[in-house]
Amino acid sequence: MIDEKHFENVKRKGNTFRLPRRKWRELLFVGALAPSGKYYVRDPSRPMTPFRDPDLFPEGARFLVHEDGDFVLIKEMD
Repeated sequence: MIDEKHFENVKRKGNTFRLPRRKWRELLFVGALAPSGKYYVRDPSRPMTPFRDPDLFPEGARFLVHEDGDFVLIKEMD
């Protein structure tokens, strides 16, 4: 199961935020986010770990992802 304590302090800065790379890979593994062309989209039929910001990965939004060292920078495109 995804360790939720690592997501407690994820803060959005505009439409961009970052996650540890390991946590990003866990979201992909459980299928909560799936690739769609050059973007990723939320699969509402798959489990999503809770965040303090409940709108971090809204359904229907597309996300552009850039790996940056030990982190993944995520930009909401919609």
